[in-house]
Amino acid sequence: MMANSAATLPRGHFLIEPYLYDVHSAHANGFGSRAYVLYGLADRVTVGFIPIVGFNKMSAGQSSSGVGLGDVTPLAQYRLTQFHPGSWIPTTSVMLQETLPTGKYDRLGDRPSDGLGGGAYTTTAGLNSQTYFWLSSGHILRMRLDLSQAFSNAVDVEDVSVYGTGAGFRGRAKPGGAFFADASWEYSVSRSWVLALDVLCGHNGNTRVTGYDILDSPSRGIRLDSGASETFGFAPAIEYSWKPNLGVLVGTRVIAAGHNTTATITPALAINVVH
Repeated sequence: MMANSAATLPRGHFLIEPYLYDVHSAHANGFGSRAYVLYGLADRVTVGFIPIVGFNKMSAGQSSSGVGLGDVTPLAQYRLTQFHPGSWIPTTSVMLQETLPTGKYDRLGDRPSDGLGGGAYTTTAGLNSQTYFWLSSGHILRMRLDLSQAFSNAVDVEDVSVYGTGAGFRGRAKPGGAFFADASWEYSVSRSWVLALDVLCGHNGNTRVTGYDILDSPSRGIRLDSGASETFGFAPAIEYSWKPNLGVLVGTRVIAAGHNTTATITPALAINVVH
């Protein structure tokens, strides 16, 4: 459900996998869609992009004014090695993503829930790996291990924003770096049914916001620090494929409350189409 595949698409083939989800926390529901649109540029190279749309429903305060576009992420993946039965070498790939700040993030007025982006250009470099185990029962267990590190540039911020600033604020925000690791296992019950489990962890560095309030006279300096945060969670899922190139996945991601991390439960549904 969470771990990216280390495999690349054959040249000329494409994959479309839209997810529908609800990030449920104690005081909000973040309804959204995240779609993977991928194309095999060469047998070892896959390119594509990830568009996101969303709507935030708040239990206290105003919900989003409508469905909005989040940040869009172009990506490229290059396969280094290919798994072969009887070999210990897994399929491995290097991945590069660049998140573009297309989502609204500041000048949100009286609707902070309209914030669906980060405003920053974010570069993510990752290493994806995948291998297979043939069990004594005759079934196949596939394992993935993905590691990634993200870096963001500083961004100008005005007024109410996703960074916790208020009306009259003028300044800049510097998102901290983010490390993410995801291990997943997929057990083939049959040719059509697969049981899956992701175990994930992540670390987000401190985000620093500095600026001033133009509504104050004299204006006062403002500095906000989010502090570092750690994320731990898991995501069980089940997948059913009608055909080799068409399947549906249903699962739930559970993030535990932790240091600067809010507990969330995210049920999700995805359709996978390969051509």
